[in-house]
Amino acid sequence: MTVVLQMSDPHFGTERPMAVGALERLCGELKPDLLLITGDITQRARPVEFSRAKAFVEKLGVPARLVIPGNHDIPLYAVATRLLHPYRRYERAFGPAEDGEFEADDLLVVALNTTRRYRHKHGEVSDPQIERTARRLAQAKPGQVRLVAVHQPVAVTRTDDVVNLLRGHAKAVRRWSEAGADAVVGGHIHLPYVLPLHERRPDLPRPVWAVQAGTALSIRVRGGIPNSVNVIRTGPARTAVVERWDVDETAGLFQRVNSTPLA
Repeated sequence: MTVVLQMSDPHFGTERPMAVGALERLCGELKPDLLLITGDITQRARPVEFSRAKAFVEKLGVPARLVIPGNHDIPLYAVATRLLHPYRRYERAFGPAEDGEFEADDLLVVALNTTRRYRHKHGEVSDPQIERTARRLAQAKPGQVRLVAVHQPVAVTRTDDVVNLLRGHAKAVRRWSEAGADAVVGGHIHLPYVLPLHERRPDLPRPVWAVQAGTALSIRVRGGIPNSVNVIRTGPARTAVVERWDVDETAGLFQRVNSTPLA
C-alpha cells in the first residue's frame, strides 16, 4: 500500500499556526510515502513565503514529494518578474516548475504545471501536456492506480466556480480516461470533494474521479469548511480510497471525516 498526503493551497503568508502544528502531527502519525502539493504554496509569491513553505515541507520529512505551482506562486504585482522570470522564486525553493511524476509498484502520479504567466488566476492544460500525460498513463503497470495532479479543478459543485475550471479540462479528461486514468486531483477553490466524472459525462470510456482538496493551512477557508487535506491510500487490485481530514479547532488536530473508494 502507498500512502499519499495531498496538501493544497496552504498559502504561506496567511497560514494558521494551529493548522501548521496539526498537520505536522498528522504527517508524523501517517508517515506518508508521498507528499503531493497541488499549488498555491504562497499567498503572494514573496521570497519569505517560499522560505517558510520550504522549511515546513522539509520538517515534514516525507520520503518523496511532488510539487506543482499554483497561480499565487507567480508574482502578481512584481510585473517585470512575472513577465521575465515568473517561476524564479518558486524554483529557488522547490526546483523546476515542470511537469513531473512519482511511481511506486501500485501507484503512478503525473503532475502538471497548469499555471500560465499571462493568466491572472485561470489555468490551462495544453494539447502537448494532454498527449504526453495520456502516453505515460497508457504505459503504467497493470496494478498501478493512475492519478493526474493539476492545480485548477476539472469539475465543480457550485455555479460560481465554473469560471475556475481548468481550460482544456473536457478534452483532457476524456483523453486521460481513454488512457486509463483513475482520478484527476486538484485544488485552487478551497473546497474538498470527490466526484464521479463518469456519472456526469457518459462519453468517458472508463470511470474517472475528480478529487479536490481544501486549503491545508490558510485563513482563507471557504464554505464553512475548516482547513483540510486528503489522504489517498492504494489497495490491492488497482483500488484506492480517498480520505478527507479536517482540522478540529478545539483539539488542534486533523481528524478523518469521510472516506470515498475510487471504484
